[in-house]
Amino acid sequence: MHAPALVMQDSMKREQGGKVQRANIQAAKAVADIIRTTLGPRSMLKMLLDAAGGIVVTNDGNAILRELDLAHPAAKSMIELSRTQDEEVGDGTTSVIVLAGEMLHVAEAFIDKKYHPTVICRAYAKALEDAVAVLDKIAMTIDAEDRKFQLLLTFPYLFTTPLCNNVGAGEELHRHKIYQSIWGFNCNGPLLKDLAIDATRMVGVELGQGLREVDIKKYIKVEKIPGGQLEDSVVLKGVMMNKDIVAPGKMRRKIVNPRIILLDSPLEYKKGENQTNAELLREEDWTVLLKMEEEYIENMCAQILKFKPDVVITEKGLSDLACHYLSKAGVSAIRRLRKTDNNRIAKACGAVIVNRPDELQESDVGTGAGLFEVKKIGDEFFTFIVDCKDPKACTILLRGASKDLLNEVERNLQDAMSVARNIIKCPKLVPGGGATELTVSAMLKQKSSSVEGIEKWPYEAAAIAFEAIPRTLAQNCGVNVIRTMTALQGKHANGENAWTGIDGNTGEIADMKERKIWDSYAVKAQAFKTAIEAACLLLRIDDIVSGIKKKQAPGAGQGPSKPKIDEEGDADNDQLIPE
Repeated sequence: MHAPALVMQDSMKREQGGKVQRANIQAAKAVADIIRTTLGPRSMLKMLLDAAGGIVVTNDGNAILRELDLAHPAAKSMIELSRTQDEEVGDGTTSVIVLAGEMLHVAEAFIDKKYHPTVICRAYAKALEDAVAVLDKIAMTIDAEDRKFQLLLTFPYLFTTPLCNNVGAGEELHRHKIYQSIWGFNCNGPLLKDLAIDATRMVGVELGQGLREVDIKKYIKVEKIPGGQLEDSVVLKGVMMNKDIVAPGKMRRKIVNPRIILLDSPLEYKKGENQTNAELLREEDWTVLLKMEEEYIENMCAQILKFKPDVVITEKGLSDLACHYLSKAGVSAIRRLRKTDNNRIAKACGAVIVNRPDELQESDVGTGAGLFEVKKIGDEFFTFIVDCKDPKACTILLRGASKDLLNEVERNLQDAMSVARNIIKCPKLVPGGGATELTVSAMLKQKSSSVEGIEKWPYEAAAIAFEAIPRTLAQNCGVNVIRTMTALQGKHANGENAWTGIDGNTGEIADMKERKIWDSYAVKAQAFKTAIEAACLLLRIDDIVSGIKKKQAPGAGQGPSKPKIDEEGDADNDQLIPE
């Protein structure tokens, strides 16, 4: 007998075969079970405590998983799914995790029967292809500009905030009735769903050939100020930032139809990059030096004042002397503004950010704003550049009782804005309330009889896995799950009535078209693709090696070595310091 060859270090741990796949499936199911109860309008909330003692109360799948610190690599991979879904379409983060967990759960039986993972993955890929084809078949194209559809689509996302859950807890109202009564609060208060649609429509940019770009992350800023009531929240036709003017006593705090100049350079004397030494032989030279500095700043201000601006905003510093010249000319100035805020102001009022004052042109001056005003809210000053003519950037001002409530409203508002953006970019709807998943499941069950070979069974299992979404909705409503699911499967058995689903508020089986419960096609298609592709990825892992140490540079841990001089070839390998 030959002695076994030791290939790996003693510190390294290796797991392989079916054991790895079962461990991955268990980890994925555990992650899915964490957020399963947060699906649908009757969802439960999770309270997360961080190390610093901060509290997050939310039912947003991505927000919950982002806060968790997990050890298992497969569980970390599931969290990435939620993040991908959030970045791509902004919604469906809970659905994608629940669906991926269920896909892996039904695959476990085939792993136990010694099916090869490749066979299961092949069947899943075919099921995905057919599921997307079914989605295309039942999708309904709408007019993207029709506000009625946008209101009904974005409404469910705002209905899941804690405030609305509390308000609607004892009401036996359906979603289309609730959106008229509960979210109205009073006759004058704006509806929160209007905020999402107005903001998304405002920042849309036509690219030509029927294409439209809506960048909600870059050009929509959500400003949360505790205090006031939720109905005080508004979409500003312009930009708001937490800044005050440089000289409050000397500069105007309110200007109608302002001319705005945006700068990316400091309005102060340029200091030397390194330590600078100046040798002065005569006393008068010191006076000359100071005069040169003053003249430099005076020239810069003269170049700016030549264009008769009312407001000057710079991302860098602004010296006391420059402040004096500007206030003397009746110009209000703001300094040290964030780059992102400056970009939003440029988009809102039509100005161009200039790097050097001597390169200013008349076309760089922003004249699109209707009002520049500095207001005090609470203890802080906020600058408003509003009433813009055709703003391509905006600010949503949220007011509310507490920070926790505002954070949760913001998370739901982000989901609603993402759905409004998806409808503008891809104006197709599919039935909500689990009806889409049940239709896909019924159609795949029918098609499974035509699938040849051993792939037939995993294909059919994938069809059953789609029922996890309506089943979870029924569980969260508190109705009898077995009775509800049996009734739904009976109605979908022939694959004809694609619009029958479960009302997430009452748990009743109803026609989704009548109840006006819809989902965005883009969200559903992305959720199916992400969930099945991730399930296939985790099933194909058959080996986990842990305990790998990072390679140390040669000579590390020894005595002090000679300083290394960077050569040209090493320059690309330097780590950049994050901004």
